[in-house]
Amino acid sequence: MRIRTLTLAAASGAALLAAGVLPAHATGAGRPAAVQEGTVSAADLLAKVTSCQQISNGKYRTDEETSATVPVCGKNGAVFWKADMDIDCDGQRTAKCSESTDPWYQDDTAFHQSDGKPLRADTLPYVVVPSSSGIWNYASAGVKGGGVVAVIYNNKVEYAVVGDTGPDQIIGEASYATAQALGIDPDPETGGTDSGVTYIVFKNNQVSPIESHSAAVTLGDKLAKQFLQNN
Repeated sequence: MRIRTLTLAAASGAALLAAGVLPAHATGAGRPAAVQEGTVSAADLLAKVTSCQQISNGKYRTDEETSATVPVCGKNGAVFWKADMDIDCDGQRTAKCSESTDPWYQDDTAFHQSDGKPLRADTLPYVVVPSSSGIWNYASAGVKGGGVVAVIYNNKVEYAVVGDTGPDQIIGEASYATAQALGIDPDPETGGTDSGVTYIVFKNNQVSPIESHSAAVTLGDKLAKQFLQNN
């Protein structure tokens, strides 16, 4: 494992766009890379995660061959980590995500769409969390499948959902769509980035339906504002 389908009506998307919650590109199929979502800046979010109160029992590796250097940190209303980004193409089989494009491809994700199908990595921004272990149990920290994550890279914010689980000793993985939106090479075999990605996972929330990226942006913007106020 290396680790957006828009289901809202066009009128709903237009309303969110008019309200300034969605960027102009978000309602179209061709999303330009590296455009901020929502109204909260990357700089404001990053200013709240400059220091780490470690809540994990140990640290994670970013890849199998690296040493364990990444802790999970706690804040009021969220947990966060700073790592790399490997590309997860698991879930529904598509032209961009399949055995032919991804040597580690799996046809399922830990969390599913409202219709029971696996998530679609090439259209839905989602983040992979490490499977529960002695290092850290994400569920006990208030992290839920479908919970909102603010993913920050190169001073851009992309809202994603917790969509899959990965190896229990490795951290720093997100879907093809997450990488593409942030201007990171989304190729599941050769893409990703070695560093510079901050993942802020907001606690005790779930996007419904999980496959609605518009809903994730709306909820994420609200939770990000609360995060700034409470920290």
